[in-house]
Amino acid sequence: MNIEPLHTEFGARISGVDLSLELDQPTFAQIDLALNRHSFLLFENQQMNDQAHLDFTRRFGELEEEHVSYYSRGEITYMGTVGNIDADGNKVSARQIKSSTGNEMWHSDSSFREIPAMYSLLTAYEVPDEAGETAFASARSAYQRLDPSTRELIEGRVGIHDYIYSRTQISEDAVNQGQRTYMHPVRQRLVRQNPVTGERNVYVGSHVKEIEGMPDGEAKPLIKRLIAEVTRPESVYRHRWQVGDFVIWDNRCLLHCGCGYDADKYRRRMHQTRVRGAGPSIAESLK
Repeated sequence: MNIEPLHTEFGARISGVDLSLELDQPTFAQIDLALNRHSFLLFENQQMNDQAHLDFTRRFGELEEEHVSYYSRGEITYMGTVGNIDADGNKVSARQIKSSTGNEMWHSDSSFREIPAMYSLLTAYEVPDEAGETAFASARSAYQRLDPSTRELIEGRVGIHDYIYSRTQISEDAVNQGQRTYMHPVRQRLVRQNPVTGERNVYVGSHVKEIEGMPDGEAKPLIKRLIAEVTRPESVYRHRWQVGDFVIWDNRCLLHCGCGYDADKYRRRMHQTRVRGAGPSIAESLK
């Protein structure tokens, strides 16, 4: 197994591994450690299917339910789809996937859940001929750049993450009634720490609507400033997808966003799983 850095701040390309096969424990342990260190891993030219994808995801921990079907229809599935292809292989119109444009804002997957996602694992089966990249940035590197006064200001603070808030920034009909009924704001620490490496990071993104105990006039500019620090242009890695790409990223310390593509012109079919976080919810730990 070879590990090659992708960006000066985070990320690595892994070669010499076939993820469709059951990996021995030493090989998996190397991947797990690389993920904790680099936050983003790229495996190219993989021949995956949904079963192999799910089996590999389970090695990292408990599967997280795909949130759209769960909160909209009460269905439990662990394999989500990204793109504009339905279950029958037909391309849907750009209008029909309007809510997914919320993914074009910087965010951390499932930060709107009391126990947010730890890892996301995404594989590409069909990709557009142009555009459709996904951008990533390290909130760990951003924390290291913060001045001491800002670190002191955010230490111990709690951000309020709200899916309805972020999606209605697009339009009021970007969320359905089921989501409005069952998805409620949650409390998350504004600073998190990796339990393996000990490194700290800010925990922000488009789902954060306020900071507990801080006036909006102070909180909103601070949230905006922290996101801007994470996503400064020189700190962003834009991944240009190829068929067979399989990526894993650490939602605890990375922000990501979709870069958009012509969904009426091109097909895009990608499958995603997520690993539930291992720790207690912020609501329980701060009582």
